[in-house]
Amino acid sequence: MNKPAFLITIDTEGDNLWRNRQTITTRNTLFLPRFQALCEKYGFKPTWLTNYEMASDPAYIEFAADVIKRGQGEVGMHLHAWNSPPETPLTDDDWRWQPYLIEYPDALLRDKVRFMTDLLEEKFQTKMLSHRAGRWAFDERYAAVLRELGYQVDCSVTPRVSWRNSPGAPQGQGGTDYSHFPQHAYFLDPQDISRSGNSTLLEVPMSIQYKHSAFMNQLKQGYDRLRGKKRGPSVNWLRPSGGNLAAMKRVAELSLAQGNDYVEFMLHSSEFMPDGSPTFKTEADIERLYEDLEALFSWLQQRTQGMTLAEYYQYFQARLK
Repeated sequence: MNKPAFLITIDTEGDNLWRNRQTITTRNTLFLPRFQALCEKYGFKPTWLTNYEMASDPAYIEFAADVIKRGQGEVGMHLHAWNSPPETPLTDDDWRWQPYLIEYPDALLRDKVRFMTDLLEEKFQTKMLSHRAGRWAFDERYAAVLRELGYQVDCSVTPRVSWRNSPGAPQGQGGTDYSHFPQHAYFLDPQDISRSGNSTLLEVPMSIQYKHSAFMNQLKQGYDRLRGKKRGPSVNWLRPSGGNLAAMKRVAELSLAQGNDYVEFMLHSSEFMPDGSPTFKTEADIERLYEDLEALFSWLQQRTQGMTLAEYYQYFQARLK
């Protein structure tokens, strides 16, 4: 089969973490089977990128273990540094500031990644191969630890997007600037994750496209500078935001037209639950989300083939030979 891959990546984490900064619940687990069934209906296989609180939820473990057993998806690792053991404070209130893992000292960064890897491998009795950083924050140190622990795929890069103006620790410099990173899959350079190299870790950037032409982006950014605002170019993601079906299709079309052999979708697990996110607050919002998902998946079924991230790694390797 020569169709490009459709990669479904779900940041699998607690309920409405945009709002819940002290007590984390995991009720969204109950809403995941519906999405899994939709994926299977169209022959797609989600990668459930799982963080600490979800890996501690028996109902989620039962759900995800069944997905793995049936070969209908993958569990990968996702790490929120502020509440993932070992818990060593970086700020005066880590739950408030939600510092990036890349702001922690080397030893603690490694210990947190090791802990989460061991926890997931023990819970699911399978090797962790795929990963996405919490809050999209990634660097060369983080990549080195993933390689050391045998990960094959990272999907933290958001091309055309900078997180510099999204604060973590007050003493930090914000998140990672991916503005000029590649938009295609590539093996990372161990010394510079923004370029191709000869490491064993495959980077699979998110599918993100500019909303406007280069000229319009320059015009808008110039106007923002005159108003004293710092904003990057406007972009569309392959990510539901409510009523953006046409924009998601456009992202997929442009990504494939630019030569990519995959398109990558993302959502948070809590977004499948009413009031689990700022975007989908009511049951009616969830039903509209599923209407868009049905239309998108039906459209993509004709153009792509479903793969987990680990399966895409094998597909990418085979195409290199």
